[in-house]
Amino acid sequence: MSVPAQGQAEEGGFRRVLGLGALLSVAIGLVVSQGVMVLMLQGVGFSGLGFIVPLGLAYLLALSYAFSFSELSLMIPRAGGLSSYTEIALGHFPAILATFSGYVVVAMFALSAELLLLDLIVNKVYPGVFPTFSVAFGVLGLFTVLNLLGIDVFAKLQTALAVIMVCVLLIIGVAAIYQGAPTETASAVLKGDWNPMGAGVLTLTALAVWGFVGAEFVCPLVEETKRPERNIPRSMIIGLTVIFLTIALYCLGALFLVPQEALTTDALPHYLFATTVFGKPGEVFLVIAAVTATFSTLNSSLAAIPRMLYGMAQNGQAFPQFKRLSPRARTPWVAVLFVSAITGLPILVMGQDAASIALLLLAAALAWLLAYIIVHLDVIALRRRYPDIARPFRTPFYPLPQLFGIAGMLYGIWYASPSPDMTGKIFGIAGVVLGLVSLIAVLWIKLVMRKDLFRPEPLARAE
Repeated sequence: MSVPAQGQAEEGGFRRVLGLGALLSVAIGLVVSQGVMVLMLQGVGFSGLGFIVPLGLAYLLALSYAFSFSELSLMIPRAGGLSSYTEIALGHFPAILATFSGYVVVAMFALSAELLLLDLIVNKVYPGVFPTFSVAFGVLGLFTVLNLLGIDVFAKLQTALAVIMVCVLLIIGVAAIYQGAPTETASAVLKGDWNPMGAGVLTLTALAVWGFVGAEFVCPLVEETKRPERNIPRSMIIGLTVIFLTIALYCLGALFLVPQEALTTDALPHYLFATTVFGKPGEVFLVIAAVTATFSTLNSSLAAIPRMLYGMAQNGQAFPQFKRLSPRARTPWVAVLFVSAITGLPILVMGQDAASIALLLLAAALAWLLAYIIVHLDVIALRRRYPDIARPFRTPFYPLPQLFGIAGMLYGIWYASPSPDMTGKIFGIAGVVLGLVSLIAVLWIKLVMRKDLFRPEPLARAE
């Protein structure tokens, strides 16, 4: 199946307006969030310089999923993303489970946590100025409207947000390294045991992986991408590399200035870090970083997840209303409003509890890892079933990246918790979510679609 040429658009479908810059901003902007800032600082607080081991492993695992998603998205260039690939490779049940547990439900946790963090930071820096939740819901409403206006509006905004966010994080990290290098804290870090956790540092892999999940959100935008066979793979690979370097410098700077214990015990370690580097003016830097990170993550999610639902509706795996596009902007407006609604709901339930945010993010990471295992299995299954089909992108050294990715993701799931007291809670939250999604998926496939759970659809269905 060939990828449509630049400028082409399916009649009544999407418009191809996204280039490499816009996709790169999605890959970076979705991944680097406030949740990432918090979890990465906690990780380096637990393990010191040894955090480079799980961070590097997480980067390699991320490249493996980038290869798999690139191959699948260009072989089956559909807005549905993972659901479209998986129904052809493994059947409808894995397709629905992977997409809802790995993306739709995760959005409820991760985006809600992101908006709560923003609300907490803004109210900490400007106490009493904004009513409770007004920042969170105001931002959610703003970006819902912007995404309803069309993909070109989204792309221009996303590029600016991603550039500002990365620059601010690099400034904080580099300034901390420069300022902290002569201090006793930095000397102790450099001269002491670089990896006090020993082999146990590998248990932080799941936490580190959270710093790299989400770059594949460029794939549901394939029907709106110019030269997708070039821009889809490059955006993910370049984006993940930029993220790795940014996180490494950011974490090193924190080690040079902030006591490790403080990084693991403070509910808002990124606030502590920024104010340690710049004092009171550091609050301004943090607000800029927090605002751009949250805006960028929310903007990317409200662009990509509704298009996954659009593709699932096209496949009969979700409510047909999700197929509706606005006449002028060609935006899946029903799906956008749905994602916005499920993002806002947990904010009312969780309240302003900063301690629960890390728990929710790790539970979301566990569900996301399951989705990545499924995408690797998709590649293996389709290579066997359709060995001669045209693939604009082929995974280098196949099947090693897929086998490495599956093993690494399973390891990350097994050691999803950085501390024993959180293990039961993380698996409990993820288990309830996956169980509920599985039940809904079985009922939908059997009663509505009237199909077998694990019978793959023919590849011709994707054409």
